[in-house]
Amino acid sequence: MAHQFFFNPYILDNLPLPEKGFDVVQDISEPRLRMYVTSRGAKTFFVRRRVRGRDQRIIIGAYPDMDIETARDRVATVLADSMKKMPVRRKKISFHDFWTLYLKHKVRRCEDSEVKLVRAVNMHLADLFDKNISEISENDIKNVIAKISGAAVAGRMQEVLASVFKYAIEQGYAKNNPVENLPKIQQVRRQSPLDDESFLRLIDVIRDVDDVVMRSAFLMLIYAFLPKSKVLSMRWDDLDFNHYMWRDWPLSNVAVVLLENMAQDGDWVFMGRCKNHLADPRVAWRNVANAAGMPNLRMDDVYKFLMRRLKWAADREDLRENMNKLLEKYSIY
Repeated sequence: MAHQFFFNPYILDNLPLPEKGFDVVQDISEPRLRMYVTSRGAKTFFVRRRVRGRDQRIIIGAYPDMDIETARDRVATVLADSMKKMPVRRKKISFHDFWTLYLKHKVRRCEDSEVKLVRAVNMHLADLFDKNISEISENDIKNVIAKISGAAVAGRMQEVLASVFKYAIEQGYAKNNPVENLPKIQQVRRQSPLDDESFLRLIDVIRDVDDVVMRSAFLMLIYAFLPKSKVLSMRWDDLDFNHYMWRDWPLSNVAVVLLENMAQDGDWVFMGRCKNHLADPRVAWRNVANAAGMPNLRMDDVYKFLMRRLKWAADREDLRENMNKLLEKYSIY
């Protein structure tokens, strides 16, 4: 065991030398700091760490060339640096191939969200696909980002690129991140126009829509507490009227009544053209939004409005009951 005492110049200068080999002494002020004292009078600061059960010693500096306070300050940095993985320099890889690796190992999203991300990357970052990821420069990134219309999308793509290059550095495919010095894209956050009063106004407008399919689809945005993509792509086979469920999502009472009163023709609940489901009824929704006095209202604003007010419950029956109570609050029953 090392001799422990408070390191100070007087004691270190007058340490007795071992007859042969070396002795080890330990600082009380910074217990991780130790010193070798050899039979020839050499004195060296060092720290210890365990690697896979083995003792490893890292030299900090020689005394008195390095003073005691400097050695104490260096302990934490030296230990932190020693824990970092040594970068592995791998063979060259294209951005497209590395993006595939990144998608597999780093992206954790639901299926719909991942599809949207892949579609956005393919659309906006295709100019980088054939370039070696280690050779992509800051100017290459600037040029790609500059071509993207819309601050929100451009900002999101810049964030994705920063994450991809960070992972590339960790995996040894790149030495630096060309995105880290780019200024963050300023975005003006869009505010939903919906409040309690305008929400009630929207419901009245939807109920007056002449087209039965459109009216039912727009009402289901409210009754089902689901985003547009899920409502419009509902299949009859996914509905369980015995348990008031769509897949694993509970349905409110009014949602069940609306669905039960619809004709079950074909696979899709809301039929569109060519025997496919209703995809994106922009014109019909624009007419509804304008009539409700909210021309910039989006279909998913309804889902977000309701989910912010819905009391969440892990139990499906409790969640369904909370849906019914919230709809009753707005006189929907």
